[in-house]
Amino acid sequence: MIPSERPLIYFDHAATSWPKPAEVGLAMARFLDEVGANPGRSGHRLAVDAAQAVFSARDAVARLFGEPDPLRVAFGHNVTEALNLALFGYLRPGDHVVAGSLEHNSVMRPLRFLEQSGVEVSIVPASRQGFFDPEDFRAAAKPNTALIAVNHASNVIGTLAPVREIGRVAREIGALLLVDAAQTGGAYPIDLGTDPIDLLAFTGHKSLYGPTGTGGLIVGPRVDLDRMRPLKFGGTGSRSDSEDQPSFLPDRFESGTLNAVGLAGLEAGVHWVAERGVEAVRAHEVFLTQRLIDGLTAVPGLTVYGGGNARLQTATVSFNIAGWEPSDAALRLDDDHAILCRVGLHCSPAAHKTIGTYPKGAVRFGLGAMNTAEQVDAALAAVRRLADGGR
Repeated sequence: MIPSERPLIYFDHAATSWPKPAEVGLAMARFLDEVGANPGRSGHRLAVDAAQAVFSARDAVARLFGEPDPLRVAFGHNVTEALNLALFGYLRPGDHVVAGSLEHNSVMRPLRFLEQSGVEVSIVPASRQGFFDPEDFRAAAKPNTALIAVNHASNVIGTLAPVREIGRVAREIGALLLVDAAQTGGAYPIDLGTDPIDLLAFTGHKSLYGPTGTGGLIVGPRVDLDRMRPLKFGGTGSRSDSEDQPSFLPDRFESGTLNAVGLAGLEAGVHWVAERGVEAVRAHEVFLTQRLIDGLTAVPGLTVYGGGNARLQTATVSFNIAGWEPSDAALRLDDDHAILCRVGLHCSPAAHKTIGTYPKGAVRFGLGAMNTAEQVDAALAAVRRLADGGR
């Protein structure tokens, strides 16, 4: 058992950030205590206040990502829902889509389903270290290529895709670019005013430091809204005289009551990130990640996956220890050292096949803005003990 006085070292930020900034819980409690109404469904003062809370969250997200129009931010429950909206909403039988070999199952599973319905799918392989050549996406394109989908950063090894270069390829071939920013939103600079991204899927509960149940899709001006179908249909609080789904943003993609209390928390998380600055968060995480990579690489019998350069990845590092199953190693790290991490295939079998760890998987340390160098050093000492055969 963990001694009660031992503080937890939380290295599972790639799954969800914790602890959340205190402001997040306070904002959610304030919404429940003082507002609590359904946004956009009534005209009374509390409904207006609720709608204002949702818009404030929409505006905060738009500002953080450099999107000039907050109404292009369509909220949903998470990045998985946003990716499904983009893929099922935009692609049609006969279309061709290009994706990378480091995609999460939130992209791969929809694509494999769509493939059975007549959508062509091509997968561009990354190197074993997790890097892409943008020209490989051009080479994979066909006359019917409608979309390129790419994971901005691998949730397994953190390596960053060259999104700007891939976006330029998409522009040149007449396709849209869909970016999965689950691992980068709030932790790596994204500017939709200059980056050639057409559809940005984000989640609120990771590096935006908001609660679970929040996320969405930012829909760029190159997206044909007449072509893009909603994932769900229903009440939006607008145009209630019509039985047809609204054609305008964000209502077209926001049927049903939004998670308003969660969005109040998301706004607080986004403000927390914005006040520190994404560049400052990024610099801190690069420092910690390189310290971790260098320390792990120096441990005999340990294999670190990825490129080994913190500037080319997020704060996610995966490794295996000779003689240890990943699950056993993680259990010892938790029970004996109070280090919380994730093991296995991380919902990304394609990535593990790319880096050579399928089907065994790996141990994953996911660092965040609140982690410290002292925690990294403590984790390195614990890993060294395991590699030496000890506990």
